Amino acid sequence: MTQYALTVKCRSTRGIVAAISAFLAETGCNITDSAQFDDAETGHFFMRVSFDSETGATLAALSQGFQPTGAAFEMDYAFHDSKARRKVVIMVSRFGHCLNDLLYRWRIGALPVDIVAVISNHMDYQKVVVNHDIPFHCIKVTKDNKAEAEARQMEIIEETGAELVVLARYMQVLSDEMCRTMSGRIINIHHSFLPSFKGANPYKQAYARGVKLIGATSHYVTSDLDEGPIIEQDIVRVTHAQSPEDYVSLGRDVESAVLARAVHAHIHNRVFINGSKTVVFPASPGGYKSERMG
Repeated sequence: MTQYALTVKCRSTRGIVAAISAFLAETGCNITDSAQFDDAETGHFFMRVSFDSETGATLAALSQGFQPTGAAFEMDYAFHDSKARRKVVIMVSRFGHCLNDLLYRWRIGALPVDIVAVISNHMDYQKVVVNHDIPFHCIKVTKDNKAEAEARQMEIIEETGAELVVLARYMQVLSDEMCRTMSGRIINIHHSFLPSFKGANPYKQAYARGVKLIGATSHYVTSDLDEGPIIEQDIVRVTHAQSPEDYVSLGRDVESAVLARAVHAHIHNRVFINGSKTVVFPASPGGYKSERMG
């Protein structure tokens, strides 16, 4: 049986859920999971519906048939094949924990994507990437060649047909132009919950201040550095008895998990950008296993 998802964003009004449900029922579809959110502040309505098509309807047929309903409510909507694998480019510098975690999850089927390339400004992880039969591109970035380097990065993204770029601790600031071109299609990870500790050694600074919580934030990249809409966050508790090295180790674990969850939510069309924030629908308990294993 064909499995699809429908994502909808529109102005909030009565009758949206009823209209969507009626269309799916009339076209021989059975709803398996549904989530919705009505944002009273912005007046926007968000919905994601998973469903089976008993008639084997195609995405094109569903989208065309839904046009009158979409037009009536002025919806921004899309139908998605739940088994389709997104093409992803990973970018990394010299911290490899997030890259290794993503590669492992991809290899065991927990992250059902096609990693079409890894881009780095260093050669550290060439062997690791090539051993996974993934193309590796080393593009050095300096003050003098930044525009040229980004142009080459964009060439790789376009040539591979990548739908998502994941910054797995890529330590270069992207230009405003690249952020605009790839709006909503670049996910970053950084050590949040340490807002006062910036620079090369935030965990050591946190240790010196005796913090009790460290964590990480994954977000969409915008031209405002580390200010993009947040997708996923998590924390871990630390104590006075732990060392700076413990902080680093725990922080890396949290970063890896948070980034993986953000990518997972994005590729399953569970994230909606809502101004400077996001609406993120969690996977249902029954649906997580099938989504996780692709």
